[in-house]
Amino acid sequence: MADYFTHFSCLLDVGTPDNAARALALFQELRAADQDADDPEVAGFDLVRQDAPEGSALWIHDDDHGDVEAVIRFVLRLADELDLIGLWGFQYALTCSRPRLDAFGGGAHVIDLGARKSIGWISTQEWLAAALNGEDVDA
Repeated sequence: MADYFTHFSCLLDVGTPDNAARALALFQELRAADQDADDPEVAGFDLVRQDAPEGSALWIHDDDHGDVEAVIRFVLRLADELDLIGLWGFQYALTCSRPRLDAFGGGAHVIDLGARKSIGWISTQEWLAAALNGEDVDA
């Protein structure tokens, strides 16, 4: 039997040490609420403050079951709560514990923090399929 994984590791700079502390507090609050939830809000990733106590960067990385969509939801919520602006993005890898067809790939997402929305993404699997079908794809 094969095990499938989603891996990511990225930094989000929230501007100030106070914002970093607020972000961590929100994450811990949501994580506690997730213990009793059927649909956890912040499952699939962990959040660690970089360069505490003066740092403003947060390290977001996968846990046992990396969840790209949960990261996007949380970052959009942080953007709203902390009034973040600018573009932010991250990439992820899809891997497998054994060689399997269609088990490896990845992608990336770009989020406009000020507009509070995802503005673009790419999946390597979908890009490859389109390129092999002769569709015009940007590299």
